[in-house]
Amino acid sequence: MNWRLLLAAQASSLCLLAQTNPRANAVDQRVRAKIENFAGHVTLYAKNLDSGATYALRADDPVRTASTIKLPIMIECFAEAAEGKLKLSELLTLTQEEKVSGSGILEDLSPGDRLPIRDMIDLMIVLSDNTATNLILNRIGGNAVNERMAQLGLSQTRVMRKILGDRNELKPVASGITREGAKPENKKWGIGRSSPYEMAILLEKLYRGELISRDASREMIAILKKQRDQDGMGRAMKDVEIAHKSGALDALRSDVGIIYTKRGAIAMAITVDDMPEPNWTPDNPGDVLISSLSEILADGLGSNLQAQYR
Repeated sequence: MNWRLLLAAQASSLCLLAQTNPRANAVDQRVRAKIENFAGHVTLYAKNLDSGATYALRADDPVRTASTIKLPIMIECFAEAAEGKLKLSELLTLTQEEKVSGSGILEDLSPGDRLPIRDMIDLMIVLSDNTATNLILNRIGGNAVNERMAQLGLSQTRVMRKILGDRNELKPVASGITREGAKPENKKWGIGRSSPYEMAILLEKLYRGELISRDASREMIAILKKQRDQDGMGRAMKDVEIAHKSGALDALRSDVGIIYTKRGAIAMAITVDDMPEPNWTPDNPGDVLISSLSEILADGLGSNLQAQYR
């Protein structure tokens, strides 16, 4: 049975699970109560990577990634390094033309500065540096990322284009658009598209050392653990290690990562979109909701609970 058929089977078992497993039903009730009055659209998927317990809400729906697409970009870099197509020590040169606004620090540095790809990856993930992301995409190409995701069996996860910052969206840099991004129907996704379920697949493969190699997976998780944005997933948790990547747009907040609880490592991907008002403070309603949902999921799945919801 392929994974799509498996998902359909899981979906059909929802009512039975709710009736036979009160603890599973309690997770669903807590999640739905939390999002009931939220002004926005919520999709999520979570899995206890040790016990196998899962919870999902519209987990197969395609979503705008914002900066969470930088996780697949990092994976492609490590894959190409393992294949000998690039060296992580290779230097990339910062140019004025490639600087874009938004998150990160390279926008403020001097043109001509050179940094190794390994450091660019750190900046892309840890500080969500948009300029570093574009420099990396110049080197590997967004199409290569998409081909890698297809090889992994992921049909939704795609890079659409480089990050434009405050450039005119009607005049994007032609070289920065992928084959997927060139399709008119894909412009609405911005820089990338994925789904909570597919992002969780990547996280689980990293956790199990199945992406590129055990050493490469371990190194990528170590980078994710250095994430500086702590406004969303696990923001109120104490003494808990988290490896994650966040994303933000005016109407969107997203977070994908692994929370290492005492009752299991919980992989989760949460996206909230269509929020009516931009709010770039730490108290953005989407970030606050993601924080609350991550606690519910870590608590509800942090046991021997064996149930699936879709």
